[in-house]
Amino acid sequence: MKVTVLTGGVGGAKLVLGLTAILPPETITAIVNTGDDFVHLGLPVSPDIDTLLYTLAGKSDLERGWGRGGETWSFMAALKELGGPAWFNLGDGDLALHVMRLAAFARGEPLSQVTAAFARAWGIGASILPMSDDPVATLVDTDAGRLTFQDYFVGRQCAPRLQAVTFDGAAAARPGPGVLASIAEAEIILIAPSNPWLSVDPLLAVPGLREALIEATAPVVAVSPLIAGQAVKGPTAKLMAELGLPLTNASIAAHYTGLIDGLLIDSGDGAEGVDVPVARTATLMRTLDDRARVARAALDFAGALAS
Repeated sequence: MKVTVLTGGVGGAKLVLGLTAILPPETITAIVNTGDDFVHLGLPVSPDIDTLLYTLAGKSDLERGWGRGGETWSFMAALKELGGPAWFNLGDGDLALHVMRLAAFARGEPLSQVTAAFARAWGIGASILPMSDDPVATLVDTDAGRLTFQDYFVGRQCAPRLQAVTFDGAAAARPGPGVLASIAEAEIILIAPSNPWLSVDPLLAVPGLREALIEATAPVVAVSPLIAGQAVKGPTAKLMAELGLPLTNASIAAHYTGLIDGLLIDSGDGAEGVDVPVARTATLMRTLDDRARVARAALDFAGALAS
């Protein structure tokens, strides 16, 4: 069985890890958001890709929920002594990843090639595909003006009131190598419980990706990021409220109108107004068993839809 997952950062990485617990890793492809990517201190940082790499390699920080486990912070301490920008933390181990990426870029290697090399080095069997090798930047229009994603998300902790989200460079971007083929050849396609507007929409903004989903023969199942009308992590609920959207699964389903065949929601949540088939499981993913359970529920639901 070939499974393709459209994913952002932490929540999506949990689902992909759950899939690797129940399927051969080589049958899994993750298409990852790169709209969060930016250059910091001259170093190219790919937060969602790196989160997936750390998670699948068993190197993620389980306590913080982001970054690399067992991290040290000598670089950041030295940076602060010099009056450098300390709003975005780069741990010592994490720094190695960005330095290696910079060196590869200097040799002319694209992001997809660099990411595949990191995955091989860490023995990751699943395919991790950047949505594009071309730069796409998520920009957020707020009551504090237009902000880059990392300024909004990390620098200002999502405090400004959001008004709109745009994706600079998306119109000229091309899908990354293997992206369209992985959608066309998949037997099941999942949309991870990542933020639909900030993590999944950048993927859909790349020409060809939305069309590929629409044309896919495989069933497409989205996992709702909401539990009891709230997001487990991140600004999804705040964003929806600021956009005037009800904090319901119906809003999530409506956002994916024409793209999904079904929506997997939390066991205790309602499905009023959802216009696609619904399945339920406990979607909170604290442990590996939780992640495997949600992954299995999504696969079983997709299989039922296909039959």
